[in-house]
Amino acid sequence: MKEYWNHRFSIEEKIWGDTASKTAELALELFLKYKVRKILILGAGYGRNSKLFSTHNFDVTGIEISPIAYDIAKVYDPRTIFFKGSVLDMPFNNEIYDAIYCHNVLHLFLRNERVFFLKKCYEQLKNDGFVFFTVFSEKEKSFGKGKKIENNTYESKTGRPTHYFSEENLFEHFKDFSVLDTGLIKDSENHGELGPHTHKLRFIFAQKRIFNY
Repeated sequence: MKEYWNHRFSIEEKIWGDTASKTAELALELFLKYKVRKILILGAGYGRNSKLFSTHNFDVTGIEISPIAYDIAKVYDPRTIFFKGSVLDMPFNNEIYDAIYCHNVLHLFLRNERVFFLKKCYEQLKNDGFVFFTVFSEKEKSFGKGKKIENNTYESKTGRPTHYFSEENLFEHFKDFSVLDTGLIKDSENHGELGPHTHKLRFIFAQKRIFNY
C-alpha cells in the first residue's frame, strides 16, 4: 500500500485539491456538537482534511503512510502533528483521543486487517470517544470490477484491493461501538484519469462502548 500511494502522490501531488471532503465538513459539525477537542486523523494524506479541523482550533494528530504526502502535509497544515507510517502500526504516541476521523481508508484492507485496525482505533479512544469513518459502498460504479479477493472485495486498481460495504456489513465491523448516525453520502472529486466523478460513500458516526465482563 505504501508503494501504491507514494507513486500516486509523486505524480498527482495534491490529488484531491485544497478543499476538504464533504464528509469532513459533516464530521466537523458532529464533533462541535459533541464538544470534541482532540482528534486523530487516519490516512491523513497531504492534510486537506486535517487542515479543516486544525483551522477550527481542534487539537489534531494525523497518520500517513506515504512519505511524499507526509512531507507535503507538514508544510500545508503546520498546526497538525503528523506521524509517518501505517495505521496498522498504531499507536505512535501515548495519547488518548476524543475522536477519530478516517476517510476512505478502512475499505483498503482485507478482512483480518480491518478487524485489527478497528481494534487499534478502539484502544486509541477515551471511554466515551467517537469515530467518524467513511468507506466505499456497494453502490460504487467500480463495485464488482477487477479480480475478486474476498467477499465484496475486488482489486479494481492494480495493487489496491477495495472492500465495498453494505450497511449491514458496516454495522458488523463497528459492533464494539454504539451507532449514532449512518447513511450514504455523495462525495465529488476531480483528479487523475477519472476527471470529475462522485463517490457513493457510507459514513458511520459512533461512540465507543465499554464492556464489563
